[in-house]
Parts: sequence; C-alpha cells; structure tokens
Amino acid sequence: MKKMNKRRKERIERNILRDRHYKVLIYNRFIITLLLVLLQIVVYALILVHYYNGFRGVMITIDILALVCVLYIINRNEKPSSKLNWVIMILAAPVFGVPMYLLFGEGRPTYIMNRKITAAKRVNVKLLSEGDAAQGGRDGETSRYLSRYAGYPAFREGDVTYYPSGKEMFADMLAALDGAEKFILAEYFIIAGGVMWDEFRERLLKKAREGVKVLVIYDDVGSLFVLPPKYDKYLEYLHPNIRCFRFNPAVPVFTMRMNNRDHRKILVVDGKAAFTGGINLADEYIDAKRRFGYWKDTGVRITGPAVHSFTVMFFNLWNAFRKDKEDVSKFLPAPEKGGKTASSSGAEEGGEKAEEIPSEEKCGGQGSGELLIHPYDDSPLDKESVGETVYLDIINRASDYVYIFTPYLILDDFMRAAICNAAKRGVDVRIVTPGIPDKKTVFRLTRSNYGPLLRAGVKIYEYTPGFIHAKSMVSDDKCAVVGSINLDYRSLYLHFENAVYFSGCDAVKAVKEDGERTFADCKCISLDDTRQSFFGRLVDAVLRVFETLV
Repeated sequence: MKKMNKRRKERIERNILRDRHYKVLIYNRFIITLLLVLLQIVVYALILVHYYNGFRGVMITIDILALVCVLYIINRNEKPSSKLNWVIMILAAPVFGVPMYLLFGEGRPTYIMNRKITAAKRVNVKLLSEGDAAQGGRDGETSRYLSRYAGYPAFREGDVTYYPSGKEMFADMLAALDGAEKFILAEYFIIAGGVMWDEFRERLLKKAREGVKVLVIYDDVGSLFVLPPKYDKYLEYLHPNIRCFRFNPAVPVFTMRMNNRDHRKILVVDGKAAFTGGINLADEYIDAKRRFGYWKDTGVRITGPAVHSFTVMFFNLWNAFRKDKEDVSKFLPAPEKGGKTASSSGAEEGGEKAEEIPSEEKCGGQGSGELLIHPYDDSPLDKESVGETVYLDIINRASDYVYIFTPYLILDDFMRAAICNAAKRGVDVRIVTPGIPDKKTVFRLTRSNYGPLLRAGVKIYEYTPGFIHAKSMVSDDKCAVVGSINLDYRSLYLHFENAVYFSGCDAVKAVKEDGERTFADCKCISLDDTRQSFFGRLVDAVLRVFETLV
C-alpha cells in the first residue's frame, strides 16, 4: 500500500512538472483578452462617431476638449517629438485622439499603483546600505545622479561578471540556485514553459523542499502567450516555501493601468549574487529554441554589497502588492557601525564562487581605474527617466567610442541629437540592431531612424544571425551599462526597468570585446540600404505618429 501511494505521488509530481502545456492551447488568455478589448474599442468608436456626427453639441464639446488637450500638451515639460505626435493625432481625429491621450498620453500608473509602490519604497529605502561616497570625475557625477534620482547607492567593492550569451549566464544561474541556503528572489517579464524554465523550476522546488524561501514575480502580460491562467497559484501549490504573484494582472478592459509593465529581470540568491540583463526565462534566451534565428543577449552577475540593492529593488514591488508582506531586513545582513551593511563576507564568498566557474567571457575583478558598481531601477511613477538620462550621459561624455546594443531603436529628439552630435565630434558611434525582427512594425520604425544617424556618421549594424535582445552600452574602455532598458518609448517611459552601471573592472573590457566580435557577424548598413519609395516614406511618417504606443 505504501509503495502504491509513493508511486502515485511520484506520478502526480511528474505531471505537475510538465506545466500542463495543453492549458495554454485550450485556454489562451491572450486571444480572449484581445477580442474583448477590441470589441470594447469598436463599440466605443461606433457610439462616439454616431453622437459626433448626429449631435452638434457633442461635436463642439469634443472639439473644445481636443483644444484643451492640445494646449495642455504644449505646455507640458515633455520631449518635443512626443508632444508633436499627440497633437497631430488629436487634431487629425479628435474623436479617437482625445480618448487615446487620456488613456496613454500621461504615461503614468494609476493612483492606486502609485500609492502602493511609493509606500513600499518609503519603508525599504531606510534599509539600503549607505554605499560609498561619490568620487570626482565622470563616475562620481553619474553616481550622484543615480543616488539622488534612482535612490540606490554606489559601491566600490564586489565583482562584476559579464555574459555574452544567455546560455552562459544560465549555467551560472543554475549553479547559484544549487548553492542557495536561505532565499531565492526571481523577477522576470517573461516565464515560458520549456527547457529553461523546467530546469529553473525544478531547482526552485528542490530548494523549497530543503527549507529555502522562494519568491517569484512575473509580468502577467509578458507571459500571457506562454503560461496558463493563474500560474502563480499553481507555483504556490508546488510547495509552501514557494510564493509567487503576477504583476498587474491582464484584464479584458481597455484601461491605462495595463500600460505599465514589469520589464525587469532580476535573480538574487542568498544576498550573495545577483543576475540581471536582458535574459528572461524562455527557451530562445539559451538557444534551446530558435524563433528569429540565433537569439543574442547579454547579462551580468554582481557579487558583494551591491547585491543588497537588488534585494531591496525586488521587495519594492513585492511588498507593494502582496498582503503577506516580508520583513526586508531579514533578507539583508546586519548593519555595521556607521550604517553600512556587513556584506564583506558575502563579497568574499561571492568572489570565491566566481573563481569556481572560470570562463574566457566571464570577466570581473579590477580593471583600469577605481571599481564602481551602481545598480538602479527606473519607474514610470515619477517624471524622471533615469534609464534615458544614464544613456544620454554616457553618449554625451564619450570621447573615443560608444557601442550601443538594442533590439529596438525608436528615438526621441534628445537621444537622436546626442547620438548624432557624438558622431559629428569624432566619436566612433556604433549601434547594433536585429537582422531578423520579432515585431515587424517596430522593426520598420527602427529602420526609419537610420537615415539621420548614418548621415551624421553613426555606424549601424544589423545582426544577421538573428535577433539581438541585448540592452547594453559601453564607452571609452571606462564604463558600461547592462540591464533591461531598451531604446524605445515604452521601455524609457512606461515600464518598470532595471540596470547596473559599472566601471573600473575587466567586465567593461569584456563588453567591448563582445561588441567587436558581434560587429563581425553583422551587416554594416549604408544610406543605399535605407532608400525607399515615396509610399514607403509616407508609411514611416504615419507610423512615427504612433511610436509612443508601440
């Protein structure tokens, strides 16, 4: 009898670990949600058109509202290109333009979301280490900005390991999970059933059975195509030590709240190591599945006291939306005298672990200059685009070269001007974009930005083996950024994002060397490649009006 119960239990567990993929096929939430939203839009449009054409009073009211919206937009302290797009849309079709602006134009979360996250941050900020005082020069100014506007400190001890592919980083992620003793924090935009997630989840379950606390966050819209409904409840069913929540659950309602997504990628193990970059938990990121050719991505591992910033970053969202809030201080080392966290032992352990996994691509340690590690996040809650400001700072300060890797290149006036001006003053500016697109409309918008950049002297490369998903930038052998932040409107203004700025370590050189190898696998774009017919240019011009929505 006991043997039968044991076999039955093992069979149930095997079925659980399959993720029940058939649910995704039978009940695809994306299709249902999309159809219901489209139905609402059609009904709403028909009602508006009917009243707009049939009642003069309604027509005048909408026209007055359109004029008020235009005046409000013009007087906002926003990017000129974004303002112009909305003004054109509203004046051309006020019946649709005004409601679209009221839903999406502000680019801010709802009041409730704002209040919850602000309250969590207010509590958790007290637990952050004081970090290290900003020094002079380039890094010091960048750190002062990040400390003031992102709210996370800079650190001058620890280690940075750079990964030129998701496959290499995933191997070390699994090794870190295997060594977990206290807690695992995982936050991702996409979790998809398959080889990568199966291996990751099996280790989470194994560690949960060993008494390790496992907390998981995933974005509900980001995983809408690839996970069954209520998958967070399913993960919690696996073991009491696993808890999970879906960020901003998708609802079949046309609402502004759906516009703000958790695009961050964070893994923290025991407060000793943190992984981030562009890599989600899906098979294409480790080349186990090829959707758009070879999927090129990048990431970093951080050890030392800077890891604790990622821990606080995670709990800023977790404690904002979970009723069973965590005492974040239990996930951080006890403070030393003077307020700094006692993290030197964690840095040493992380450093010893890094040495156990040698690789030509995995570079940490001290390079030229003084080591600086500065994790940060970016939020649509405020009016400060931290991610864009750091990118602009790197570009504006570059004197020798700046290499940019991004899957999407949808630039506002300031970013376009900064890149062009850098090239005009003699900086070797190189941008790598995908050769095989994942979204054809966004790819067309990306290519529409090539002309002005090429004429200014910028070198643009399309990655011919497939899709490049990396979000990284390196300049002058001095500094680099790796994170989740794309060069597009949604990533810079609408999503929750994260990244790490680092300098004075061998990882900066590793980013550069990876870039130089990547250029060899790319097609160098010329102005002849950008020539289009009149109709093609017209289509691009129309698409640019809607670039704040894609």
